[in-house]
Amino acid sequence: MAESERGEVNVVTLGGKGSSLSSSSLYAIASGIAKVRIDTAALDRLSRLSSKQPSPSVVYKIFFPEVLTVEERRAFIVVLLNKLLLSNSSGIRTIIAEHICEALNSKSQTLECKEFDVTKDELVVLNNSTYTLLGICGILDHLSAALSVFADAAAAVSCEASRSDVTVFNLMDTGDGHVAKEEVGVASDMKVLLNGSKLVGKVDSDSTCKILKIHGSLREQVKLVHSKSRVELNTGLSGSSETEYAVQTVLLSLAATLWKLGKISLFRVKNILDSMDGNNLKSSLEGVFERICPSGPTLNNVYKTVSELFCEEDYDKFAHEVNVLLGIVWKIVAWEAITAFVALEGVDWNERGQGVEANGENVKVEKKNEKKKKKVVLGKGTGAIVQLIKDRLNNGCNDVENSGLLEKRVGDLLSFFDSNDPEFEGFLLKVKAFVESNESRRLPKLPKGTRDFAKEQMAIREKAFSLITGVFKRHGATALDTPAFELRETLMGKYGEDSKLVYDLADQGGELCSLRYDLTVPFARYVAMNGITSFKRYQIAKVYRRDNPSKGRYREFYQCDFDIAGQYEKMGPDFEVVYIMTELLDELDIGDYEIKLNHRKLLDGMLEICGVPPEKFRTICSSIDKLDKQSFDQIKKEMVEEKGLSAETAERIGTFVKERGSPLELLYKFKQEGSKFLESNGSVEALNELEVLFKALDKSKCIGKVVFDLSLARGLDYYTGVIFEAVFKGGIQVGTIAAGGRYDNLIGMFGTKQVPAVGVSLGIERVFAIMEQLQKGQSQTARATETEVLVSILGDDATQAAELVSELWRAKVKAEFSVNKRVMKHIDRAKESRIPWMVIVGEREASEGIVKLKDVEATKDVVIPRSKIVEELQLRLNP
Repeated sequence: MAESERGEVNVVTLGGKGSSLSSSSLYAIASGIAKVRIDTAALDRLSRLSSKQPSPSVVYKIFFPEVLTVEERRAFIVVLLNKLLLSNSSGIRTIIAEHICEALNSKSQTLECKEFDVTKDELVVLNNSTYTLLGICGILDHLSAALSVFADAAAAVSCEASRSDVTVFNLMDTGDGHVAKEEVGVASDMKVLLNGSKLVGKVDSDSTCKILKIHGSLREQVKLVHSKSRVELNTGLSGSSETEYAVQTVLLSLAATLWKLGKISLFRVKNILDSMDGNNLKSSLEGVFERICPSGPTLNNVYKTVSELFCEEDYDKFAHEVNVLLGIVWKIVAWEAITAFVALEGVDWNERGQGVEANGENVKVEKKNEKKKKKVVLGKGTGAIVQLIKDRLNNGCNDVENSGLLEKRVGDLLSFFDSNDPEFEGFLLKVKAFVESNESRRLPKLPKGTRDFAKEQMAIREKAFSLITGVFKRHGATALDTPAFELRETLMGKYGEDSKLVYDLADQGGELCSLRYDLTVPFARYVAMNGITSFKRYQIAKVYRRDNPSKGRYREFYQCDFDIAGQYEKMGPDFEVVYIMTELLDELDIGDYEIKLNHRKLLDGMLEICGVPPEKFRTICSSIDKLDKQSFDQIKKEMVEEKGLSAETAERIGTFVKERGSPLELLYKFKQEGSKFLESNGSVEALNELEVLFKALDKSKCIGKVVFDLSLARGLDYYTGVIFEAVFKGGIQVGTIAAGGRYDNLIGMFGTKQVPAVGVSLGIERVFAIMEQLQKGQSQTARATETEVLVSILGDDATQAAELVSELWRAKVKAEFSVNKRVMKHIDRAKESRIPWMVIVGEREASEGIVKLKDVEATKDVVIPRSKIVEELQLRLNP
């Protein structure tokens, strides 16, 4: 047994109250690092339960599958012992637990257990078939977690040894759900390890790019194995087949990731060897590598065996082979660390220490190498890793140092990188501590569902906002702004099932507040609070939703709202709002779209006809509203199993919501004699209103964009009439880009007077996503500034720049200035910022009272008198 420096043997106690068996404890016992002790409380409990036990009637001997290693056998027995202690059976005797504990603590390497008499209850526990699988799962849990840290450290050193371009590690969590969390974690840790390195950034490497995917996948699998191991090790006896299948499935995913990790690590080893200078060190290292390191075919064959055993459901051999696979990958990763270390150190171990010092040549070589090493600047983390490896070689290894034999040095490092080596555990802890202690140096992270906008993106947004505002003003709307948060009572009860997405704020003074979910409810509150009876307004502002981020779906985003409140001619405001929606999307020029339109009263009439109780109208509407994302079968299951509708009622709803087509054609179909809709007063009223609306849209020549769609429900509770939403039909999947409807009762909820209203909200973030993608497809970038002129002073006299540029500013010319002796610096800046004109002033120009006016795109210069420059620029900028 391994002992601590104080001579104490590590002990793991099993069966204690509230305690659980961890994978690390299991591994410590299985590898012989720790002994086992059974908690006295567990023995007392077994004694009480077995006080009326039957006499032993069966002779039993623990049987191990032949393929198992000693470590795996010990893990098997640890699981068995723990299950005995967890058992609530009344026939488990303390002597059995003590017998197994004694076997674990013996010094026998074969771990042969003697036969002993058992009861039938004990036999049930002893014969459970899951112990081998769970024991090896615990080993894999512990080792794969260690391998994940080790692989990151080896890969970081490997990136420096191969001089790889590591810009891929600039990956950040954008908060929109597009980036895998574990990949972001790997990128962040690699940046910490490589922080300050002067070696990286030179060579493009596919194997470096794959570090994020493969190491991130390993982290995911490690967490899954740990979660499954923790549960299964500490539950009582369960159904063997269910447990075996669940654990085996998790381990198969781990095996696939280990195989990929081994392949890419092996590829990086070979890359490093290929990049080394063709000297004795390289050839010697390659020779040792080929003899000792597992090969690619070996790796593939073991993974193939794992896959076959999974299909054959041979659980014991399967788990054993996954463990074998991990051992092979571990050795490959160790070789990656060793090869990278040798390449970085650049010391010819074959030459050094052999006494070849004729004419001082060896001394000169060493001095030359030392000189070279001074120029090598490793990352702060990788430098610490390399130093830890050097310390291992230097401490207590003088025989290796003196012999100078490469193979012995490699062997010593392979021993150091062994998971059972006490020094290796310290090495891993130091690597983890270094990464975690550098938290403050990591790039700050955005909250999920939020974004920063760079200058090019802001140029697109500002242009779009200007265009949108122009459309709103064209229709006579005035601007309104409301607080970013409202009283919670103002927002609650307005959004149906989406109310759970409202962001609540901490109580800061006796008022419960929430961030606004949309701009419509604050508008209604404002109209009611101020006693307004007629108002046409627009508002462009941010709203907040505690949603799951996805592509085009954020937690903080802009909405652009247009609303008309007040008594007007029948369907007049509804027509104008739908028309504005087409106007906005046409002018933004994002591509093809359609506007789905329905009527809330028609929807309620449909539900009434189908037999849905009135109290379930809103919740069933919320289900129907998901039809753009889910199949009707999924919606039907939700309506029946979760919301209590009968299957027949759900089927009837299905026949209606499939109705979709040309507005006027479908409208006349619904108004024909015999139509079910004519049986409901609400449906008849809705159809009459839609007829007025559709005819107005037809006259305005925009009905071609509208589709009458009975599946459109709009889940918000406050809608009372027409509802609509615009959907982008291009190749970019962003969902709804604009939506709205009539809400005649919302304003009255905040006051004593009902004020009917209708409005539309443009989902501008999704529109921006489309616009940005279209620009990428056309290889265009937005110009971030509107600068028209760059005043370029050739020299270092800032006062010249101040005098000239201020004249341009006074003349309302958009100008910037630059002071530099090199003319190309000025030209590069103008080209980078796409500034069309330059005014260049050097010593000659200043002495002669002239300036050089340069057309940047045409690369043509013209000399202008200094006194005429403002006039000449105005002529060119405003022809």
